[in-house]
Amino acid sequence: MEFNKARFLQLHILTAYPPSNLNRDDLGRPKTAMLGGANRLRISSQSLKRAWRSSEVFEAAVGESKGVRTKEMGVRIAADLQYAGVAEKKAREWARNIAACFGKLKQEKKDDGSEEGLHIEQLAHFSPEEQQAIASLVKMLAERDGPPEESELQLLRKQIKSADIALFGRMLASNPSYNMEAAAQVAHAITVNKAAVEDDFFSAVDDLNTGLEDVGAGHLGETEFGSGLFYLYVCVDRALLLENLQGDEDLWRRTLQALVECASTIAPTGKQNSFASRARAHFVLAELGNQQPRGLSGAYMEPVWKQDMIGDAVDRLMDEESGLVHRMDQAYGNCADRRCVMNLLKGQGSLAEIQHCAVE
Repeated sequence: MEFNKARFLQLHILTAYPPSNLNRDDLGRPKTAMLGGANRLRISSQSLKRAWRSSEVFEAAVGESKGVRTKEMGVRIAADLQYAGVAEKKAREWARNIAACFGKLKQEKKDDGSEEGLHIEQLAHFSPEEQQAIASLVKMLAERDGPPEESELQLLRKQIKSADIALFGRMLASNPSYNMEAAAQVAHAITVNKAAVEDDFFSAVDDLNTGLEDVGAGHLGETEFGSGLFYLYVCVDRALLLENLQGDEDLWRRTLQALVECASTIAPTGKQNSFASRARAHFVLAELGNQQPRGLSGAYMEPVWKQDMIGDAVDRLMDEESGLVHRMDQAYGNCADRRCVMNLLKGQGSLAEIQHCAVE
């Protein structure tokens, strides 16, 4: 497929988060990473991608061109068959046959000691086309009240138009020929400043406790949090994205613009009710070109410590003499053909301009 535009879109984003716990580790603490010998807070790429693809912003932009990632498709199929009038035993058997097309089924113990599984062992990403094929097969099986034939179980599709699968790819271990290479690479977001995980001890009051007998709190607890200015890097192979979307240029544009908006405005939902740590990017640099991509996290190997943290973080990237963008261009030649900036501190640019740049 011929692609006559700049191949790569690179996004460099700075977002300041107040006390928060957006992405937790196995102990419930904010995730961290060491960079330049200093501890930083971290938001994993998996957490970011999940927040973006499941957001109202993304769904509104791509409409029905969005997949479903689940282990539980067999459970849904069995429920749909039973709702259509198929007996439970037959519904579960047929649902297993259908779900097994997308991955090995997990065997689960029943009350009578036998094993039967409706869950797929690994998360499978179902495209809209595959979901429609499943729905059509369920309807047909219910109408004829007969099991699926082998020829009817060819439900996987290579020609799909799923914006989230096109961006972030999918892997089907049991059917690798239906895998799709991700067009977008998302780095873990890290703080540009040295950051510590802090503890918040809290208590909750029992509204009906008058204090006549027990003046203590109704509940005691502890939660962890951190805050900082996060740098995020995203790289999109726009040619691969168009190929993954079967050449649909309108969906390609909507997908890229949605990704830009999500990366600039959507955060993971962890502990939002406790911290209300909603934020939007203070700075976005979009770059277009065919040059080999490169992140700019090296600008923050030495932690930012100035009072004007956002201003210094931006200068480390964009200063006309010492900024890493300028220095890399000096050393390697221009690393991008076109750049577009949104900088809230200077009232420069807008999200709409970044979105327009992303699809040029």
